Amino acid sequence: MKRWWIYQKERFPLAAHGPLIAAFSACAVSFSSLLRGAPVPGVQMFLTAFGVCLLMFLQLRIADEFKDAEEDARWRPYRPVPRGLVKLSELRILFILAALLQTVLVLALDVRLMIVLGIAWSYLALMSVEFFCRDWLKKRPVIYLITHMGIMPLVDFFGTACEWLPRGSAAPAGLGWFLAASFFNGIVIEIGRKLRQPADEEEGVETYSRLWGRSGGSTVWALSLLATAICAVMAARMIGFILPVAIVLTVILSVAFVAIHSFIAGSLSGKRIEIVSALWTLALYLMLGLVPLFLP
Repeated sequence: MKRWWIYQKERFPLAAHGPLIAAFSACAVSFSSLLRGAPVPGVQMFLTAFGVCLLMFLQLRIADEFKDAEEDARWRPYRPVPRGLVKLSELRILFILAALLQTVLVLALDVRLMIVLGIAWSYLALMSVEFFCRDWLKKRPVIYLITHMGIMPLVDFFGTACEWLPRGSAAPAGLGWFLAASFFNGIVIEIGRKLRQPADEEEGVETYSRLWGRSGGSTVWALSLLATAICAVMAARMIGFILPVAIVLTVILSVAFVAIHSFIAGSLSGKRIEIVSALWTLALYLMLGLVPLFLP
């Protein structure tokens, strides 16, 4: 068990990911309910969405371990797999166990959710083989980023389905802006974790700060924040909660722009940018989900 505790701490830290995924999944369930003017969702809906989403993101991490095995062995020997802490065969078993647990959770709520989960699984499978064009995508980092972020709205859509499908409803109108916000926020997270100061760059490790420079990478991150904010405000408009969402996101945007200035100047580490991304994500999903659901 100690090996697996170390693995999760290094590659899938539950203390960091857990709260974000909880907010992410709870927001999906809550937003669907708010859109439809339905009663407060049941506990099982929230738990199923959280459990399946948490395991889906774990599966994404495991898929990356297989996809990046050769590069990790060459450039990142300190990671758990190349240094022998865990084996790929063990991770394969963990992946299958996660899928079985997801299936149990889904069947306990509504068997029809398997269709939605199957769509997300199918996209994950395509991601695992780099859409059968690994070399082509590697030469086109923007397209690579966009294609790999497609999983985010699919997982979020599953979260919404945990509310509307068991209640015998169709997907509510107005989900588009919410799913778009999820897509762009995925880009915020992905770029935010791959911005580094020159001294922190590693040989063989692809980062957006190396690809576009500190200024260029920060600019794309800022544009992703703005795109997320616009979609989030439009989504908030659909549930009559536009002003609180706009205020909270504006405050965090201000913090982000200060962080960008400091990062470009060289006085702020990339790790701090990643923290701002996490803060932004937490606020985004709380303000579009649990806060308006339970606010009097």
